[in-house]
Amino acid sequence: MAVIISGEDKAWETLSCMDPEEVTENACVSFDAGRNIYTLKSFGHSFAINTSERQISSLTEGGELFLTKLSYFFRLSALWYLVKAADTSPTGKLVKPSGLPGGDIFFRGSHVLPLEAVAKKYAQNKDGFTEKGLFMGGKKVNYGDSAIELCPFPRIPVTAILWLADEEWDARFDLLFDSTCLRHLPIDILWSVAMMSVLIFMQR
Repeated sequence: MAVIISGEDKAWETLSCMDPEEVTENACVSFDAGRNIYTLKSFGHSFAINTSERQISSLTEGGELFLTKLSYFFRLSALWYLVKAADTSPTGKLVKPSGLPGGDIFFRGSHVLPLEAVAKKYAQNKDGFTEKGLFMGGKKVNYGDSAIELCPFPRIPVTAILWLADEEWDARFDLLFDSTCLRHLPIDILWSVAMMSVLIFMQR
């Protein structure tokens, strides 16, 4: 009987066989050769990725959110980021997920991003939206009524934009990738990155 390898298992297997020097340069991470541990920054938190024990742990307070509630999205995307990241810096050119090749995945069935839920939550709460984004390691940028550039992974910035509700229009929330995103991750893993970037705004 054939052995079915999950996406996460395959990522661990591939990562353990890679040259750490190549991984650190491409993914902008550090590596402890004595312990076989990569240190990765994500959403303002630091994580230890142990390739010998196949374990991921948080090194900063607050990082446990990504290993509990958001674990399904974080573990897979973090591992594949280390495997797939290329030595390419962001361009600053923003693109909608729907504009990416294969981007229709973001708008099908259970893959639909809960953008409306975030818009509704912060429809009249610009400060709350901004504070949440900054708390998650983001920085303010000039789009919409409030916008935060998040950093899910060092080479994959994501821009979250809020338009407040007014007399004519309902609130709107958009999520944009840098144009280089597909050089670092395939579209299905970028979906996981997008889900994390949306769901952090729904946390208390």
